[in-house]
Amino acid sequence: MTCLPPLRRAALIPLTLLALAALPAGMARANTGTAAGTDALDTTVVEARDAVRKAGKADRSKLAAARAAMAAARHPLLPWVEYWDLSSRLVEASVDEVEGFYARWPGSYVEDRLRNDWLLELGRRRDFGNLARDYPRFRMNDDREVTCWWLLSEHLAGRDVREAARAAWLAQREADDGCNMLATAMVDGKKFSDDDIWLKARLSVELQRPGAAKQAIGLMGNVMAKEAVEALDNPARFLKRSASPRRGQQELRLLALMRVAANDPEAAAQSLGDEGLSASQAAWGWLYTARQAAFKLLPEAADHAQRAVNLLDRQVRGEARHHPGWSDETLGWGVRATLRSRQDGRWPLMLRLIELMSPAAQKDPAWVYWRAQALAATARAGAEGDAQRAESQRLLDSLGNDPHFYGQLAADALGRPATLPPRPAPITPAEREAARNHPGLQRALMLVNLGLRDEARREWNFTLRGMDDRALNAAARLACDVSDWQLCINTAERTRSEVDVALRYPTPWAEQIRAAASAAGLDAPYVFGLIRQETRFMPQLKSHVGASGLMQVMPATARWTAKKIGMDWSRPELITDPVTNLKLGTSYLKLVLDDLGGSQSMAAAAYNAGPGRPRKWREGGTLDAAAWTESIPFNETRDYVKRVTSAAAVYDSLLNGKPLALRSRLGQTIGPRETSAPATNNDLP
Repeated sequence: MTCLPPLRRAALIPLTLLALAALPAGMARANTGTAAGTDALDTTVVEARDAVRKAGKADRSKLAAARAAMAAARHPLLPWVEYWDLSSRLVEASVDEVEGFYARWPGSYVEDRLRNDWLLELGRRRDFGNLARDYPRFRMNDDREVTCWWLLSEHLAGRDVREAARAAWLAQREADDGCNMLATAMVDGKKFSDDDIWLKARLSVELQRPGAAKQAIGLMGNVMAKEAVEALDNPARFLKRSASPRRGQQELRLLALMRVAANDPEAAAQSLGDEGLSASQAAWGWLYTARQAAFKLLPEAADHAQRAVNLLDRQVRGEARHHPGWSDETLGWGVRATLRSRQDGRWPLMLRLIELMSPAAQKDPAWVYWRAQALAATARAGAEGDAQRAESQRLLDSLGNDPHFYGQLAADALGRPATLPPRPAPITPAEREAARNHPGLQRALMLVNLGLRDEARREWNFTLRGMDDRALNAAARLACDVSDWQLCINTAERTRSEVDVALRYPTPWAEQIRAAASAAGLDAPYVFGLIRQETRFMPQLKSHVGASGLMQVMPATARWTAKKIGMDWSRPELITDPVTNLKLGTSYLKLVLDDLGGSQSMAAAAYNAGPGRPRKWREGGTLDAAAWTESIPFNETRDYVKRVTSAAAVYDSLLNGKPLALRSRLGQTIGPRETSAPATNNDLP
């Protein structure tokens, strides 16, 4: 449980030697001679990783010695040690040295990881010739700065890259040299317009990146850059100036209003009508204010979104009316504002907001489902509304083949029982053998065994690229066989047509979980669903804030819960013991569930973000339970609640043979605490 503001990242304690047991003969190493169960060369791997992470400067002599020892023994993890060694001195490396590394480890994760690093180095060296030659071989191609360096090389070569360069620059979140140099070159070459620069500034302010906005505006010259500093750093003072009809001043006033809205959307709304902005600028300001108001669950959020859409549709002309540049994230918050609204016009407003999203965003299951609901709600009676109702049903049908949150809700909306997908054909011995013998998967499991889980995850995920569903399920089975439930579930979730529910929803610790749930008076499938989301059944997990064990119990919460249930807590180290952790976690969850009237959605939200937040989020009127869930203001908690409740329904079907019944877990509505309900348990941590 977090009981702290999300987000969190977890690090894993090393797994058992089960990982090496899955490797082919000759790959598993003798594991005697150290308490940790690793031989001297395995220890060398860990020391090499630590050497490259050494504060200040990598220990090059230790890395060189590690590389030599690993090469002499032909250790399977030699590629990683070579990567750490070469990356530590990449600033002085030659093209031939890097190419030699590529040749030794072709197709591996570390080859492409080094290529990523090398392309950045070539950009810093302004070696555009070698950069342009190497870039087409970059398989991950997921580093935006690398993309910007390559586009700059293409621009300098005289090729037209305006659209790709604009997209990469607008998507840049953090300032970096590659994208900044690209933008400068494109502005100097008159490929980027003032419209592009102001759009970049607006998007940067939306992301709470005022530095990136200032950097963009600086492309217009020193005078405008100086004005931008005041507008962004002292927005309230800037807005007290007399309004100017000049475009630049209007844009700065919009940015200042957005900065005010981030902390005080009500103050921004009061100012918006008096700023003398153009219709498109004012529309942007109103929608961003709606986003911030929706995040704070203010009832006027939908009104602000409606004003934005009205301005767009009634006063903006041309292409800007259809593509105003509004971000998908802000449009999504506009939709969430409508979900909490009771006004008659909320459904047409929802349809318009979803229509303005990018094609990719419109395919998100959340917006597919709510668009279907809005179409059904606004369809005219009789034959005139038949086409709209048919489209609503088509959209719901498109969601109904997957047991995720909106897939189950879609089946319920269609009035038919949700069912688990059919089990695919068993993995064949040949498919299992292919997974066991895959060098990338082998290396990943060895890294897991050494406690290098971050490296293992990256190697594993890179290896999965391009695999079909059969190969993915075979890899998932390999992970399950060594009790790495995290890799197992995450891999199985990548499949599209061959959905193996047993791999996506495994049941390790089943006896202990059932016993703990029963003792606490909880529904076992609900506990399975929560643990699946918390730790993927990995008891070794420990979060960066100190939560531990299968149910991620915080030490203070463990102490409080132990006292509450009369449990001896003289040995706090038992928090990581699975049975003890389950007893504490389920006992606490039951107390939370009781305090929130038995609502599994609110209890899951409380387990993730602390009980005070769902108490606040339930105020303001009664909502459809699915709408309440979608309007949770924390992205992590919203996703958490969806995953826990939908997984609980799946586990109920797997364990108890019941039909999928997500609605019975969500309930029909969520609203303020009933006056007849027991008083709030304010002692809950």
